[in-house]
Amino acid sequence: MSEKRVYTFGNGKAEGRSGMRNLLGGKGANLAEMNLIGVPVPPGFTITTDVCNEFFEKGKEKVVELLTREVTDSVRHIETLMNAKFGDPSNPLLVSVRSGARASMPGMMDTILNLGLNDVVVEGLAVKTGNERFAYDSYRRFVQMYGDVVLGMKPINKEDIDPFEAIIQDVKSRRGIKLDNDLTVDELKQLVILFKKAIREQTGKEFPTDPMEQLWGAICAVFDSWMNERAILYRKMEGIPQEWGTAVSVMAMVFGNMGNTSATGVCFSRDAANGENIFNGEYLINAQGEDVVAGIRTPQQITKSGSLRWAKQQGIDEETRKSKFPSMEESMPEIYAELNSIQDKLEKHYHDMQDMEFTVQEGKLWFLQTRNGKRTGTAMVKIAMDLLAEGEIDEKTALLRCEPNKLDELLHPVFDKEALARARVLTRGLPASPGAACGQIVFFADDASKWHEDGHDVIMVRIETSPEDLAGMSAAEGILTARGGMTSHAAVVARGMGKCCISGAGAIMVDYKKRTLEIDGVVLHEGDYISINGSTGEVYLGEITTKPAEVTGDFANLMKLCDKYTKLVVRTNADTPHDAEVASTFGAVGIGLCRTEHMFFENEKIKAMREMILSDTLKGREKALEKLLPYQKQDFYGILKCMDGKPVNIRLLDPPLHEFIPGDLEGQEAMAKEMGVSVQFIQARVNALSETNPMLGLRGCRLGNTFPEITAMQTRAILGAAIQLKKEGYHPMPEIMVPLVGIVNELDVQERIIRKTAHKLFKDEGVEIPFKVGTMIEVPRAALTADLIANKAEYFSFGTNDLTQMTFGYSRDDIASFLPSYLEKKILDVDPFRVLDQDGVGQLIELAVAKGRATRKDLKCGICGEHGGEPSSVKFCHKVGLNYVSCSPFRVPIARLAAAQANLEE
Repeated sequence: MSEKRVYTFGNGKAEGRSGMRNLLGGKGANLAEMNLIGVPVPPGFTITTDVCNEFFEKGKEKVVELLTREVTDSVRHIETLMNAKFGDPSNPLLVSVRSGARASMPGMMDTILNLGLNDVVVEGLAVKTGNERFAYDSYRRFVQMYGDVVLGMKPINKEDIDPFEAIIQDVKSRRGIKLDNDLTVDELKQLVILFKKAIREQTGKEFPTDPMEQLWGAICAVFDSWMNERAILYRKMEGIPQEWGTAVSVMAMVFGNMGNTSATGVCFSRDAANGENIFNGEYLINAQGEDVVAGIRTPQQITKSGSLRWAKQQGIDEETRKSKFPSMEESMPEIYAELNSIQDKLEKHYHDMQDMEFTVQEGKLWFLQTRNGKRTGTAMVKIAMDLLAEGEIDEKTALLRCEPNKLDELLHPVFDKEALARARVLTRGLPASPGAACGQIVFFADDASKWHEDGHDVIMVRIETSPEDLAGMSAAEGILTARGGMTSHAAVVARGMGKCCISGAGAIMVDYKKRTLEIDGVVLHEGDYISINGSTGEVYLGEITTKPAEVTGDFANLMKLCDKYTKLVVRTNADTPHDAEVASTFGAVGIGLCRTEHMFFENEKIKAMREMILSDTLKGREKALEKLLPYQKQDFYGILKCMDGKPVNIRLLDPPLHEFIPGDLEGQEAMAKEMGVSVQFIQARVNALSETNPMLGLRGCRLGNTFPEITAMQTRAILGAAIQLKKEGYHPMPEIMVPLVGIVNELDVQERIIRKTAHKLFKDEGVEIPFKVGTMIEVPRAALTADLIANKAEYFSFGTNDLTQMTFGYSRDDIASFLPSYLEKKILDVDPFRVLDQDGVGQLIELAVAKGRATRKDLKCGICGEHGGEPSSVKFCHKVGLNYVSCSPFRVPIARLAAAQANLEE
C-alpha cells in the first residue's frame, strides 16, 4: 500500500479527486472533488480506507503511531486555512470526524461533531463568538456524541430511550418546555455536568479534556464502527466486502446553531422516492446536522412548493405554515438561490441525482457532503430514463446505472383501489418511501426479526429509528415513525432498502413500555394489523387487499432498452398457465423449466398418482396412468397455449416417490379404500418404497427407466396437448427434458421411449409436432461426460440447485444448520444455493458447455435453477456462452437487466 495515509483538501485545492473513492471513500473523494470545482467546503483531511484495514490488522496503538505525523501536519493545514488553533481557548478550532466508505452506508457508522471543546475552550468560544448559548449548545452536543460513540454510553434496556435524551427530557419537563432550542444557557451548562456524571457512572470512564486525545479517540471509534453490528448487517444486505474498509474525514466545524441566520439541512437534486426532477430537501434554523436526520425536531422544507405540499399533508393552514414553517426559499432567499445553483452544478458534474448535506453559518453557505443519492427502485428507473432523455447520459450508462435487484421493488403488489376506498384512514405522515405494506405492529427491531422468522408480516412502528434498528427494518414489510422528515434516518434507509415507509406521522403516540400505539383515541396493541401507503403517507386500520404490479412507462422503456443490448435471453420457471402469463407480461421469451410433479397434488390427481405408485403390477400402474393422462394433457395444453410460439421446456417426473404417498394412517386407509386393497398392503408398499437417501434414490430418469410407462404417459400428454393446439391453429414448441442423467445410457433409454411414443401418437393423430429432447445437467458426472451426452441431447439445461448440492456435498434442505456459522467465519462468502459458485459449480458448467458443443455445434444451453434470477449468476451465464437463463416470473425483469449489463460490461 501507499505510504501516504492522509490526503488534505481546502480553499479550492485537494490532494484527492472523485476517481479515488476506493482509497478516500465516497465522502472523502467527493469533498476533494467539490473543492476542485469551486464548491465552498470547510477545509480538512481524509485518512484512507487502507488504514482501516491496518487498524484491524495491527491494532489501535500501531495505527496511531503510523498516523501521528501526517495527522498533526493536517491539523495544522486546517488551522492555517481557518485562522484558528486546535485547543486554543482564545481562538479555538473545532472539527468534525466522519466515516465514509467507498459505497454509501447512510447512518451505519459513526460521526462526532464539535470536537475540540473542553471546560476552558468552551468559555473562549463563547467570548470569541459573543454567543454563550451557541458555545454551550455545541459543548452539550459534543459530550453527548462523544459519550455515545467513543465511550459507549448506550441504553441499558431496549425499552429505555437514549440515556442522554432521558436527561434532556428530565431537564425540559421540570421547566415545562418541549424544544431543545428553549433551553437556557444555564440549563445547557447543567446538561454538560449531568452528561459527564452519567458517563462516569455508567461506563467508569472520565470524559477526556485534551483535544488531541479526543481526536484520536474519535478517529479510532470511526474505524471501530466499520465492524459494528449494524454496519456488518448493512454490508451483508448490500453485498459490500469487509475488506473495502471506511475512510475517516476530519473537517473544520462550521456551525448551523449560531442563531437565526444559521441553519443546517439535507437536500436532493431529484425526488429520491419517485424520481421526479424536483429539487427538494429539509432544513432547520439554528441547528446541527444530526437534528435533521435524527428526526428530533420537525424539519422545514427547502422549497416553497415542497412546503405547501407538506403543509397540505399535515393539515396545516397557510397562515400557520408561513409563520411557523416557512421554506428556505421564503426565509433565506439569497442562500436558497446559491444552494439551488450549486445542487444543479453538482448533478450536472456527476451526471446523477445528488444527495447533499449543507450548513449555513451566519449567512454563509458551506457544503459538507455530496454523493449519488440512495433511491427507490421506481426512482432509480425514472431518473435513469429521464437523464437519458435529457442527454445527460447515453443508453448504455442508463442501463448500467440501474441495479437489477432493485427492480424487485417495482414488482411488489400495490393496494387495490376498491379496497382502498373502503379502508379507514387513521392518520397521515410523510410519504418517505413508496409502496404498499400491511402487517402486524411491532415496536422493537429484535421483535421484528423474530416475528418475521416465525412467518409473520410486520410493520415496525417507532418514535424515530436509529441505525440500531437496521435488522428490524430489514425484516419488516414497512416502517412507520412518529418523528422525522423526508431525510430522517428511517426515510433514507428505507428508500435504500426499497421498504415502504411513512415518517413524521405526528398524530401517533407510541408507548414502548405498554407496547401500544394510539392515534386520535384509537389504541392499537402489538400484533394488531395496520396498512401503510408509502406513496401517499396514509396509515390505515387493518389489512387491505393488494394487486399485482404492472410493467408500464419508464419501466417498460427500460426493458425495451435491455432487449436492444442483450445476447442472453430470459425464460421463466412456470408450472401453471397463470405463472406463465405473469412471466410473459414481464418479458419472458419461453419456459425454461416446467416441473410436472407440481401438477399432481390436487384432488383426483393425487389419488391417481398414489394409485400408480402403490400398484405392484404393470397393469395396475397403467390403469392409474390412464386416469392421470387427461389431467396432464390439460395442464400442458394451458401452458403451451399461453406460451404460443415460444419454447416450453417440460421436465419429466423428477422427485422421489415418497413425496406423493400418504405417511399417516388416515391417508393410508383412504388410499386402501380407493384402490380396493387392504391397509396392510398399502403399508407394505410404503415401506418398500422407503429410501435412506431419497434425493439420491429412485427419482428422475431412474424412475422413468425403471417404470417406462410413466415416461410414455407424460410424452403422450405433452405431445397430445401440442397436437390439439396445432389443430386449433396455434404454434406449440414443446421441449422434453430428462432429469438427473449421469450416464449417456440413461438418456439413450429415455429418448427411445419418448421417440417411440411420439411416433405412434403422430401416426394415430395424423399430425406431427416438431419437438426436442434434452437433459438437465445436475449430476457432476454428466458435466464431465457432456461430450458423450450431447450425442443424444439436443439441448442442455443446467439444474444448478442439484448441481450445487452434489458438487459441494451439501444438502440444500439441511444447509441452514451450519450456513450461518460458515458465513460468519468466512468459510463461505455467500450461500451457494442463492449465488452461483463460479469457481466450482461454474467450472463444471463451463466445461459441459464446451464439451457439449464440441459434439453438437448448435447445442442450446441454459440454466433453470434458482440462480437464473440472481444478477451475478446471470452475468456468469453470459460469460460462459449460455443461450438463456430461466427464473421465477417475478425475477424475469431482474434477469433481463442483468443480461443486458453483462453484454455491456463485456
